[in-house]
Amino acid sequence: MSKQLLSHARTFAIRVVGGLLVSSCLSAFAYAQANWPERPVKLIVGYPPAGPVDATGRTFARFLGEQLKQSVVVENRAGASGMVGADVTAKAAPDGYLLNFIASPTMTISPIVQRTKLFDPRQDFTIVSAVVNYTNMLLIGPQIPAKTVAELVAYAKANPDKVSFASAGFGGSNHLSAELLVQSTNAPMLHVPYKGNSPAMMDVISGKITFMFDITSTGKVFVESGQARTLAVTSKERNPSLPNVPTMIEAGIADYEVVGWLAVVGPKNLPAEVVAKLSNAIEIVKHDPAFRKAIEDGGYTIDSVNAKELNERIMREYAMWERVIIKGNLQQ
Repeated sequence: MSKQLLSHARTFAIRVVGGLLVSSCLSAFAYAQANWPERPVKLIVGYPPAGPVDATGRTFARFLGEQLKQSVVVENRAGASGMVGADVTAKAAPDGYLLNFIASPTMTISPIVQRTKLFDPRQDFTIVSAVVNYTNMLLIGPQIPAKTVAELVAYAKANPDKVSFASAGFGGSNHLSAELLVQSTNAPMLHVPYKGNSPAMMDVISGKITFMFDITSTGKVFVESGQARTLAVTSKERNPSLPNVPTMIEAGIADYEVVGWLAVVGPKNLPAEVVAKLSNAIEIVKHDPAFRKAIEDGGYTIDSVNAKELNERIMREYAMWERVIIKGNLQQ
């Protein structure tokens, strides 16, 4: 055989073997997608154990595992308002075995406040499904005279050095909820950041701090015990667990709407078949009466938006909070 023919034969053989290898890899990849999940799925929670996001995530993981016929294991990766866990997720292999039960501030507030270059929440994730919504509530100590949001704002304007608000930390959802109130009313109010909700709430109850925003699931405990009063909730509609409490819009703050959410996201480029299976399982969980009751008892509501609508919400809320943060000079 001539050298030229031998060279052609070798080239042909290499192409055949290469084609077989590619075909084999594609077949294995297709098989893995079709049979996902074949092992436990890790669900990252970017907050410490025993907090509201962790508690809700663990409830959700149990119901999701039942639908997937596979264990869904919560792993806490706390830090930087959820961004440590989000960064782990963004850099994970897109195979569906590492997902994130993510809170909205991690996607729409913290990256702006902290000017992160770890990831871009608008393009570095596969948005799978919203799960639940939560609202904040404006809480004041029982010794504070204001009975309405309008009275609180009027008092702040008449007494520019006497009204303060607490938060669980700089740049968090409850901080930004109050900052939005300040910017909407031009009322002078002093921000006092704390390391966590509990010490902040204790100083609201004692009267050291005038008010704070807290999520309904934890804040309503203090209302029910008589330790604090609530003037309004931040959603556009009244919260089912607090039907007699007005919204901020009803209280006279035009266009004020702050609704947090918890959702499932994965690394960018999750396979479509995996996303479809996961989305279908999550929809079944969201319609499970036992899950709905557990969620609503905690002050949450089921979020019915689809992945496209959630992605649009992320873009919209990112732009809104960016305006608030820059106007308030809140970037660190």
